[in-house]
Amino acid sequence: MDYELITTTAQLNAVCEKAGKCDAIALDTEFVRTRTLTPQLGLLQLYDGEQLVLIDPLAIDDMSAFVTLLTNPEVVKVLHSCSEDLEAFLNAFETLPTPIYDTQFAAAMLGMGTSLGYAKLVELLSGVVLDKGESRTDWLARPLSPKQLVYAANDVLYLLPVYRELYQQSEAASKTGWIIEEMAGLGVKKQSQLPLEHAYLPIKNNWKLNPKQLTVLQYLAAWRLQLARQKDIALNFVVKETVLLDIALRLPQNRNALSAIDGMIGPTMRRYGDTLVTLVQDALNEFEQLPETRHLPKTRRLMEFPAYKKTLAKVKSLANDVAQEQAIPVEVVASKKQMNQAIKWYWLTIDETRAQGLQPDLLSGWRGRLFGDRLTQLLDDSK
Repeated sequence: MDYELITTTAQLNAVCEKAGKCDAIALDTEFVRTRTLTPQLGLLQLYDGEQLVLIDPLAIDDMSAFVTLLTNPEVVKVLHSCSEDLEAFLNAFETLPTPIYDTQFAAAMLGMGTSLGYAKLVELLSGVVLDKGESRTDWLARPLSPKQLVYAANDVLYLLPVYRELYQQSEAASKTGWIIEEMAGLGVKKQSQLPLEHAYLPIKNNWKLNPKQLTVLQYLAAWRLQLARQKDIALNFVVKETVLLDIALRLPQNRNALSAIDGMIGPTMRRYGDTLVTLVQDALNEFEQLPETRHLPKTRRLMEFPAYKKTLAKVKSLANDVAQEQAIPVEVVASKKQMNQAIKWYWLTIDETRAQGLQPDLLSGWRGRLFGDRLTQLLDDSK
C-alpha cells in the first residue's frame, strides 16, 4: 500500500477526523534517544485499514487533532512493545494513548512466546518477512529517504492485520480486557516519577554503603536526576552511576581527592567538580547534625533475609497455580522481578514502588484479582 507523508496541520486534521471513525488504528513512533533522558520524537506512523500515513511532527505546528485521536476512548490504539513509545508520546504531547492493545503482550498472553519482536510476530502470523535494515536511522534528520519511509510504513501496515488475528484469539479466551488493563497500568507507571530524595534507590550496589555514605549518595543521585530532567540529558551523560557510587564510598572533600576517583574524566571534573565536592560536604554536614534515628537505613537485599528463598518459592508456586487456572504462561502471570517487587513491598521500609506511589504488579490490576487474598496472606505470614 502507498503511504502519504503528512507535513501540514490541514492534512493532519483530515487524517485524524477519518481515523477517529475507526474501531482501531495501528500506531508506531520513530525517535532518537542517544544522549537524552527522554526519547525525541522524529516520526509518527498511523494505519487505519484505509489510509497509511507518516506524520512529521517536526513540520507540523498544531498536533492537537492527533492528541484528540490519541485519547479517543472509542478507538483502540494498536502498538507493539509500546513501553518507549509511551515515553515518546508523554514527552511530545504530555498525554498517553488510550485504550491500548499491545500485540507483543497479547502474543505472550496467548502463548506465542514472550518478548516477540514485531518482525517475528508478523512472520509468524502472516508469513511476511520484513527488512529491519533502517532501525538505526537518525529519525530527527531531514529529509528522510524513501527507503527509510517505507521501513517506517511497514511498521504499521502489518500491525493492524496482526491485531485482528490476535484480537479474535484474545476475545475467545476472554483475555482482551486484561491486555488493555496491562497497558493502562504501564501508562500509570510511565507517568509516575521517582522523587528526587529517592533517586539513590535504583543505583546498583547501594547496599554496600553505610548510613553516612548512603546520605552522600542520596545527595549526589538527587542532584544528578534533577539536572538530567532540567537539561534532558541521559543520567550517565551527567555523571556515571559507578562514579557516584565510588564518590559515596570514598567521600572526597576536595578536588584533589575527587580527581582520584576512577572514571572522573576531565570534562566531568571541569563541569561538575566543585558541585560534587560541595554536595559531599553538605551531605556529611547533614548526617552529623541529624540524630541517629533520622539517618537513612542501610539498604538491605532480599537475599539477606533468612526467609527469602522459602518465600520466593511459595510465591512461584502460587504463580504456577494461577497460570494453570487461567491457561496462560506463568512468565506472563509473574516474572521473578514482579515477585521480588511484591516481597520488597512487604519487607522493606522503602522501595522504588512505594516511593513512586505505586502498588506491586501482583497486588494490582488483573493480577491482583487473580492472586487475591492468597498472595496477601502468604506475604503477611512471611514477615
